[in-house]
Amino acid sequence: MAKLYIVPTPIGNLEDITLRAIRILKEVDLVLAEDTRKTQILLKHYGIENKLSSHHAFNEHKSVYTVIEKLKEGSTIALVSDAGTPGISDPGFLLVRECMKENILVECLPGPTALIPALVNSGLPCDRFIFEGFLPHKKGRQTRLLKLAEEESTLVFYESPHRLAKTMEQFTVFFGPYRLASVSRELSKIHEENIQGTLEELEKHFKDKSIKGEIVIVVSGKCKNPTPDPSPKREGSKNPSPSPSPKREESRATHRVAPPHNEIVHRKSKIV
Repeated sequence: MAKLYIVPTPIGNLEDITLRAIRILKEVDLVLAEDTRKTQILLKHYGIENKLSSHHAFNEHKSVYTVIEKLKEGSTIALVSDAGTPGISDPGFLLVRECMKENILVECLPGPTALIPALVNSGLPCDRFIFEGFLPHKKGRQTRLLKLAEEESTLVFYESPHRLAKTMEQFTVFFGPYRLASVSRELSKIHEENIQGTLEELEKHFKDKSIKGEIVIVVSGKCKNPTPDPSPKREGSKNPSPSPSPKREESRATHRVAPPHNEIVHRKSKIV
């Protein structure tokens, strides 16, 4: 019977794959891969020999119709991304939507995704959260940040390592310097790191640092009952800082959720 399987793959540690995922990758007629070279490493690790075809962000608008035709002919096809669950900040949505239009069965297997371990590991509330993925680089970015600043749920973002420092600087401005946050890097890999602190502390920590690996940022939501400004008053200073604008001052008072503690919690996981 024709069916599209959405198969999550490990985000780092090759052991993080389900037995059913391995079976499906062996049994389907074709495996669609974001990068066939990376997927071939996974298949070889588990002794899987199967046909591979490219399906990525740059060709999915064209290849989706070829895939649909194969499914209509009765093929079973598995869709994988380089890491994690297809469709979550990776190609997958278009193909699933077209399958539904054509009444083709779609089955998504449970499995790895970077956002959940980063969220749970952050120590921030997990009962309600908003997953933003990658924010727009330019158009609409500030508008989105202003809207997210009012959210009371925990916020989860993906970010590239070369943009991390700039993003933390923007988060400090838009969300307030004392909002608690966590930055996870290289999850499930040998050099996994989870670093917690206020946005201001994390901004200073990552400033001018060369960072590698996939990044997940978790930020606490807006506090319902903000605490008073704990910052010391500068009296008698020869060069006092310029007075912030009313809008900036309001933002700082509204979004603060914890006093600065001048200590970043830096945890490195030992992968076994």
